[in-house]
Amino acid sequence: MRVVIAEDLALLRDGLIRLLQAHDCEVVAAVETGPELLDALLAHRPDVAVIDVRLPPTFTDEGLQAAITARAKIPGLPILVLSQHVEQLYARELLSDSRGAVGYLLKDRVFDVTQFVEAVQRVAAGGTAMDPEVIAQLLAKHTDTSPLAALTAREREVLGEMAEGRSNSAIAGRLYITEKAVSKHINNIFAKLGLPPSADDSRRVLAVLAYLND
Repeated sequence: MRVVIAEDLALLRDGLIRLLQAHDCEVVAAVETGPELLDALLAHRPDVAVIDVRLPPTFTDEGLQAAITARAKIPGLPILVLSQHVEQLYARELLSDSRGAVGYLLKDRVFDVTQFVEAVQRVAAGGTAMDPEVIAQLLAKHTDTSPLAALTAREREVLGEMAEGRSNSAIAGRLYITEKAVSKHINNIFAKLGLPPSADDSRRVLAVLAYLND
């Protein structure tokens, strides 16, 4: 798997390089600024890019904007964003593209090597990898007038698991219910949110999250 890394902190950047190389990834570029990231993405067209949202020169959203620009030129380019904090605006911008192959993780998740590597692999394969804390905040921000208020507690749990990119069988295992029950909950979720079901889990997740963050 060919990877581009964008991180301005040298220690973390080197750590990411070593971690990914230890899991059979080829790091084709490791950069520290937004302009360098855009050039690397367009030049290398990696299987996945792991990028910090805030990069030099202004430390605002250079990483994210470089990723969005690159995805406009290379549709579906897999991007896994790392952020120090939950920033819903950035999550919404990333999710506005419904083609999948996106992820948003807090940097703390990098220390859980298994979880981080699985997220990288999932995004590279065209799926989604959303941090549980991001999902929790997106779900929590809605009022009683939100369509989400119509969801049962179990349906909200299933929605959260879907948003993290898990398959129906994985959701069933985590919630100790049957796959048939998961399918029923998912159908109920889409019906209550007015979103048509789809055979593509990644697109369904992105559609739900885009709706939640509207």
